[in-house]
Amino acid sequence: MIPTAPPEGAPHHPPRLPRPHPVPRLAEPAVPLPGPAGVEEFWAGVRRRGTPLIAPDPQGSPAHRAVTFLWRGTPATRAVQVLPNKLADPRSPEDNLMTRAPGTDIWHWTVRLRCDWRGTYDFGVDGGDGPAPGDPDYWPWLRTRRRHDPHNPATLPRRWGGEPLSRAELTTPPAEFRWRRRAGVPHGTVTEHTVPSRHLGTARRVWLYAPPATALRAVPPGGLPLLVLLDGDHWQPRLDVAGLLDNLVADGRIPPLAAVLPDAVDAGTRWRELTCRPWFAAFLTDELLPWAARMLPVTDDPSRTVIAGQSLGGLTAAYTALEAPHRFGNVLAQSGSFWWPEGPSPEWLTSRIADGPRLPVRFRLSFGLQEWVALPAARRLRDTLAAAGYTDAVYREFNGGHDYLCWRTELADGLAALLAGTHG
Repeated sequence: MIPTAPPEGAPHHPPRLPRPHPVPRLAEPAVPLPGPAGVEEFWAGVRRRGTPLIAPDPQGSPAHRAVTFLWRGTPATRAVQVLPNKLADPRSPEDNLMTRAPGTDIWHWTVRLRCDWRGTYDFGVDGGDGPAPGDPDYWPWLRTRRRHDPHNPATLPRRWGGEPLSRAELTTPPAEFRWRRRAGVPHGTVTEHTVPSRHLGTARRVWLYAPPATALRAVPPGGLPLLVLLDGDHWQPRLDVAGLLDNLVADGRIPPLAAVLPDAVDAGTRWRELTCRPWFAAFLTDELLPWAARMLPVTDDPSRTVIAGQSLGGLTAAYTALEAPHRFGNVLAQSGSFWWPEGPSPEWLTSRIADGPRLPVRFRLSFGLQEWVALPAARRLRDTLAAAGYTDAVYREFNGGHDYLCWRTELADGLAALLAGTHG
């Protein structure tokens, strides 16, 4: 029997699973550290070079690097915890404590990473003004003392605001070039709107991306391809996804398209709405898509319509397409929360796929190798899709965590793959 009713009242957290493998620490930093007499010269070199410090793998593997994170302490600094995305186990917070070089203000922490790793990170800095180490409240308190890396100019906006996250990419060249606004690239337009919704019981803020004017003067038969991208309040105002879409169109990787980006509002609203809720899927299908069609000449062809999301948004993207395959023919999900819910009826959506008919929906899914909580459910979903006849489903794993830095690349590649062949 198909489990048609999603569970209610599930906890607002993923499964509590220990990290299956320790963080790959190295005993020695990527570069020699000075004694007290060489501290100023060392930090001057760090300012020129930037952080983290990257060196060849001491074990000789060309596919790995030694990566050293640095923090300059003060006389009051008691401890520094470095927190690269998903390279920390909350059950063993002491594993991410930096070591202080004797007689200096240099705090360091080194890991061995494959050279395709990328991730955001920050530091929890104990400046001596909180609970004592060993106090039961110490680790939760230290996680509130977040600081970005002052020696790394590369940052990424934090999801719910506040100080930005630092970012590091070991790939060469880094994927960041896809996101930079480039001279000579025609720009689309982004407008902000408020869309009334009977299904939500309130109005919802929405961003609408229209392609460059030249594309609007030559709309293909059947209208523009359409992207619905959840968590629009982060993707557009903070991350400027419009710049990515402009570049992808200019490079010929995707056709000119329209994009609708609904606001997630806040963390509580997000948990309430992005957990397989029929009324939220109805808002997207019956209200948001018709609204977009009144604003721009967009397609009503599901094979040229993509719904995309990350984390709970990835779960909801898949659920919405299964609810409305006549409107959404493509699912693009990064790090989808397919473990949901924690507790009774775990991996509910996967069970629904296993017990239901094969629908005309294409799936492109990607997950981070460092996401030890999400990967078991993700791999079961991959196998379930194959057994259910979704032979065109694409599943891949990238070397990163639960991280917008990685999702940006996956979004770009996924759009290019799903919209191939849809050019006018």
